[in-house]
Amino acid sequence: MLRVTSLFCGCGGMDKGILGGFDYLGHYYAKLPFEIVYAADNDPYAIKIYNDNFTHHAELKDVRDIMAHELPDHDILLGGFPCQSFSIVAQNPPRLGYKDEKGKLFFEMVKVLKEKQPRFFIAENVKGLLSANNKQAFPMILREFEQAGYHIHYKLLNASEYGVPQKRERVFMVGFRDFDDYFKFQFPSMLPERVPLKFALDAQANLDEKWFFSPKAVEGMLRVRAKMNKGRVQDLEQPCNTISAHLAKVSLNGTDPVLMIGERYRRFSPREAANIQSFPLDFQFDSVSDNRQYRAIGNAVPPVLMWHVANALAEIV
Repeated sequence: MLRVTSLFCGCGGMDKGILGGFDYLGHYYAKLPFEIVYAADNDPYAIKIYNDNFTHHAELKDVRDIMAHELPDHDILLGGFPCQSFSIVAQNPPRLGYKDEKGKLFFEMVKVLKEKQPRFFIAENVKGLLSANNKQAFPMILREFEQAGYHIHYKLLNASEYGVPQKRERVFMVGFRDFDDYFKFQFPSMLPERVPLKFALDAQANLDEKWFFSPKAVEGMLRVRAKMNKGRVQDLEQPCNTISAHLAKVSLNGTDPVLMIGERYRRFSPREAANIQSFPLDFQFDSVSDNRQYRAIGNAVPPVLMWHVANALAEIV
């Protein structure tokens, strides 16, 4: 078993994926040869969800307060470091990237890598990282990881090409201390078929009025839809558009994905959002409010996408 330390663990999407051993939409994702020896995040609600779902427990802690030398020895460092600074969506204020406090948090991963020198690391971030700071942020981040002693493969992966019913693009960086490991590794091949959104929906949500938009909200959207390109009704036969952490505040006047049920518009329930993100049905979120569920789910790495990356790594160890 290879030991894993998980920084910025959130509610556990990356961690569920790297452990494996779960069912999703009728497919079994095999248990992988990894165990988590330490996990931490600074969001108490995400930690509550995490600790409801794993036998090991994550610590509520700001990663900046972690002393690298006090961490348990590990073979893999995981980190979906905060991405708001790099997101293409986050244009107001303009993307500050690594000049912003949240954008600097990847340095905490670098600090741990320098101190602990694990065999591998896996970092994940939004597509906007590639273009942030006039395309200066990403090369700088790679350089920092390289200076910590790592050879790096990186790739922009679309979750919809790996069995997830969502068009979600994320950059994965996989670092290798040893060149032999770097030489052997290949990112997973995309799957031949896309999973349609309809398989992630919950018919029970159609019976609950709280998920439907009011007639007033619909009227307002219809008045301006022609010139605003809003009201993003999803095609149930295709993967869903990217879901985000602000699903709790989803608006018909925004670019968020919504459903049309008969003649009515509705938002996704938290369970549907979790399904779209590829969390297994037995992964529990309901110990926190709907708003906190949406936020944790929207910020997560899809477990099935992470499983494919982790499985590719498992093939070389």
